[in-house]
Amino acid sequence: MQSEGFAVNALIHTKTGYTRPDASLRPLRSIEYEALARATQKMSATWQGRSSDFPALVQALADNLALWSTLASDVASPGNALPASLRAQLFYLYEFSEVHTRRILDGAGSVEVLIDVNTAVMRGLRGQGVTK
Repeated sequence: MQSEGFAVNALIHTKTGYTRPDASLRPLRSIEYEALARATQKMSATWQGRSSDFPALVQALADNLALWSTLASDVASPGNALPASLRAQLFYLYEFSEVHTRRILDGAGSVEVLIDVNTAVMRGLRGQGVTK
């Protein structure tokens, strides 16, 4: 199944920091931050050009959702050391992202909400909290 292969690729990219040579020296939080930042930037850029290149927006949304699927799988695993409440919140954000992605593709939503979600999580990864 093509989507399964994409999810596996997203997992590999997330864990390897998009194949950067120094990825093994960087903390996992930094790798997660970078993956979210790239997905966020790609959604923002493709949203601006959606009228002329809708397939690029669809790909950016698919990439973002694959990343969230990988994160959800990680927080759902029994060995995950995050507090249960944080794990549940992160899993909920995956579910929300999945539903909102469908809304965007149906023309009833904007990527700005997904960008806000990703940005809030990136702030959390940097220890900055979720305030604006």
